[in-house]
Amino acid sequence: MSKQLLIRPQKTPLKGIISVPGDKSISHRAVMLASLAEGTSVIRRWLPAGDTLATLQIAQDLGVQINIDKRSDIAWDLTIEGRGLHGWQAPQPPLDCRNAGTGMRLLAGLLAGQSFPSVLDGTEQLRKRPMRRITDPLSEMGAKISSENGRAPLTISPSQLQGIAYRMNVASAQVKSAILLAGLYAAGETRVYQPGPARDHTERMLQAMGVPVRTEGSWITLPESPEGGWRLRPLDLTVPADPSSAAFPLVAAAIVPHSEITIAGVGLNETRTGILDMLQAMGAELTVHNEHVSGGEQLGDLTVSFSELHSANVSGNTVVRGIDELPVWAIATTQAAGVSQVSDAAELRVKEVDRISVLAGELQKLGVEIAESADGFSVAGPMRLFGGEVDSHDDHRLGMSLAVAGLVTHGLTLVHDAGCIADSFPGFVEMMQSLGANMAWVEQ
Repeated sequence: MSKQLLIRPQKTPLKGIISVPGDKSISHRAVMLASLAEGTSVIRRWLPAGDTLATLQIAQDLGVQINIDKRSDIAWDLTIEGRGLHGWQAPQPPLDCRNAGTGMRLLAGLLAGQSFPSVLDGTEQLRKRPMRRITDPLSEMGAKISSENGRAPLTISPSQLQGIAYRMNVASAQVKSAILLAGLYAAGETRVYQPGPARDHTERMLQAMGVPVRTEGSWITLPESPEGGWRLRPLDLTVPADPSSAAFPLVAAAIVPHSEITIAGVGLNETRTGILDMLQAMGAELTVHNEHVSGGEQLGDLTVSFSELHSANVSGNTVVRGIDELPVWAIATTQAAGVSQVSDAAELRVKEVDRISVLAGELQKLGVEIAESADGFSVAGPMRLFGGEVDSHDDHRLGMSLAVAGLVTHGLTLVHDAGCIADSFPGFVEMMQSLGANMAWVEQ
């Protein structure tokens, strides 16, 4: 039965102190790398969402023992018995990545260095996403990897890998990570050039595990492995709250009159804080406090209050640092005075769906004046939104963005196919309800 989400116009402020789920990007990487460590890793506040659960199951399919303490619906503690860099066992194909593009692309890099064949597959939606961006450089390294017209399923055969120097045309943490992870198994040095900022969670985690990845200007270098190969130290990590998940309550509080909320322990890695810059550029009242470091990652508490917003233009590095948050930032622009514009965001067109086209189509149903461009969109505000029926198109971030929009519409908003929200944010509706948000699940 498909889950629908009903949102009523918000007549009262959003108030409270909350936690949001752990970072999805870090949760994926923690399971993968801990499974290759020499010893036992402890991962706290791990995110049990649809995408990351796929990675967890794949690790188990590869013979990794993982003990799970289900602290809550949004935070698990994992104890992972690492098998060493060459300790994975041959799985029964295919390995099911479900809907996780990050999982598939990073695992392709690691599986390219194994002594057994494997197949990576997933949902029909994941099968539509481009994979040449990782299969091309992995093939340059000597990987034997084939695909269906550059898309999943990916079939990987054993091979001898060689380090390369690879120049990315567009900064991508997934491409960079796939190459670096394959580099753990490659002869010689592996280098990646990134033309702008991209998430650096892989580099930070490898460094924490004793691999001396270094960044020099725009080049990231994984040195040639020592004699006997790399031996990864186990992890002891508390996963920061995901800034991508925090973006939804942050925007909601910024646009619902008289609201003020605090989100605890959010990751403040500078490659991920584009949404904070975007909101502050619009005049949002946002403060960071209680900053500290855990597992090499910066964390802090975020407080945001309602304020009168004005338009802003977003492009370049800010887009890279906030690509996943642009759909919900678009909701904030509907309540901002003036025309806000996004450019340099063509990457949005190759996410779970074409997020530019689908976002524009769904917001227009609510009365939003939004215009597409090849690499972005523009929104004229402030505007009066009207309730209506919209659809997530099985995209978790679009589903939550439309739910936030429903808080400031006149009339009821019904988001169809909203169960996909659990792909990244289990407990989203319940968390918003704890702040006083007038939304609830309905079944149809």
